[in-house]
Amino acid sequence: MRGDFSVFRANLLKWFRKEKRVLPWRTHPSLYRTVVSEFMLQQTQVDTVLPYFESWLRVFPGFAELAGAPEEAVLKQWEGLGYYSRARNLHKLAKSIQDMGIPKSFDEWLKRPGIGPYTAAAISSIAQGIPEPVIDGNVIRVLTRLSNDAKPILSSQEGRKRLLPLAQNLIDAQSPGDFNEAVMELGATVCRKARPACLLCPVRDHCEAQAQGSEADLPVIVRKATRRREVARLWLRKDDQLLVHIYPSDAKRLAGLAELPEIQHPENQQPILVRSRGISTEQVRESIFVLQASNADAEKWIGHPACHWVTLEEINSISLSAPHKRWIETILRAEMDA
Repeated sequence: MRGDFSVFRANLLKWFRKEKRVLPWRTHPSLYRTVVSEFMLQQTQVDTVLPYFESWLRVFPGFAELAGAPEEAVLKQWEGLGYYSRARNLHKLAKSIQDMGIPKSFDEWLKRPGIGPYTAAAISSIAQGIPEPVIDGNVIRVLTRLSNDAKPILSSQEGRKRLLPLAQNLIDAQSPGDFNEAVMELGATVCRKARPACLLCPVRDHCEAQAQGSEADLPVIVRKATRRREVARLWLRKDDQLLVHIYPSDAKRLAGLAELPEIQHPENQQPILVRSRGISTEQVRESIFVLQASNADAEKWIGHPACHWVTLEEINSISLSAPHKRWIETILRAEMDA
C-alpha cells in the first residue's frame, strides 16, 4: 500500500461519513439490529435484505422475542431469504444470549451459534467498538488492490488469513465499526468487481494496483468447478390440496421446510415447469411433472410420513423454500388462466 496509514484512515472515514448509504441498521443502531442485519447479509445483497429486515423487526423486535418464538415462526418469517440455517442459528444465538448474556469480546462471539470470524468481527466492532477487522469479499477486493496482491486466493479462509495482518494494521482503533463499514462500503459501491470507479475513490492515492494499472485484474480468485445436477419434482393435486414434502429435523439445511417431492425423471413426458438455480458450487435444473396418484413414484410419497396434503389456502402459511414457493405460485396462476 502507498502512503501513510493514518492519512488513509482519515480520508476513508471522511468519505464514509459523507457518502454512506442510509440503511435501517445504521440510522437506528443497536446490538440486536446489527446482529440481525449481519446474519441476513450473509450471502445476500443489501437491496434484497431491506424489506425482510423491517418485517423481521416488527415481529421479533429484540433478542427476548426471538428467543421465545417457535422455530416454525422464525423460519416462516425468514421465508424468501434462503440459506435457512442462518435463521436457525440466529434463533439459537438469541436463546444463548437470553441464557448466557451478551458476549464481550471477539473470541466470545466466536463461541456462539452461527458466528464465524467475519460475523464476530462485524458485530463486535460495529456494536461494541472492539478493534477487530472484518474481511469479506468486498474487503478482500479492496485489500488486494491496495497492496497489488496478485497471488491466487484459494478460498475465503485462505484469503482472510493472508490479508489479516494488513487489515489489522489499517483498522482505526478509535472508530473500528465505522472503519470496517467504510471498507465494506468502498468495496460495494466504488472498488467494485467490474469497472471499479477509481476516479471517485477517496483513497486512490494509496492504491498500488491503481498506480500500476492492474486494479481490474484483482483479486485473483480460484473458482471451484461447478457441478450440474438434474432433479425431477412431483406436482400432485387432490381437489384443492397439493402434496408437499416437509424435511425432517435431521435434514440440516432444509429441516422444517416444504418442497415438492423429488421423483425419478419420467420417460416420454414433458414437465409443466423447468427452472434452474445455483446452490453454492452446484447448478441445479429442476423439472416439475404432473403424475397420477396411481403412478409408482406418486404412490411412494402418498402416505409417506414426511409428505402432507396442504390446501391451496394453506400454501402461504407453511414454510416453503423460496424457489418452490415461486414455482407453485407460477403453476397455480397458469392453471387459473387455462
